[in-house]
Amino acid sequence: MALDKNIKLIVEDFEVRLNELKPAPGEKKQPKRIGRGTGSGHGKTSCRGQKGQKSRSGGGVRRGFEGGQMPLARRLPKRGFSNPFRKRISIVNIRDLSKFAEGATIDRESLISSGIVNKIHDGIKLLGYGELDRPLVVKIERVSSNARMKIEKAGGSVKEI
Repeated sequence: MALDKNIKLIVEDFEVRLNELKPAPGEKKQPKRIGRGTGSGHGKTSCRGQKGQKSRSGGGVRRGFEGGQMPLARRLPKRGFSNPFRKRISIVNIRDLSKFAEGATIDRESLISSGIVNKIHDGIKLLGYGELDRPLVVKIERVSSNARMKIEKAGGSVKEI
């Protein structure tokens, strides 16, 4: 939607045209133009000072450098190990299945749509915490032996995919 320059805005009985709007005094400031001669006020050394590592082109120290002092990242103790190949399994308990009606089929899609599981990383595992009072059909990747026993005891069935 293009705006016409002659659109009038009425603000408290004061007429303003878009082409007459100006920024507040002191709002606009020219950028510092470095290395454009001595007359600019930023010539010769281009605001870098006289000598030293930071005045050279490409000069400066790497991130985390503390002037030869032992850096913080090396002073702090290192503990543990982070396994890049770990499996992140979403956990579901038997007590969470009470949301489903009798005889319902429970799989990945039904667990996500019901809000029991938010995100499936590397799979879902059903654990046996809680009680089950209705028969259900469960089709999930991993099921603990305790959960399998409780589902079958309630009259349901388990199928690992």
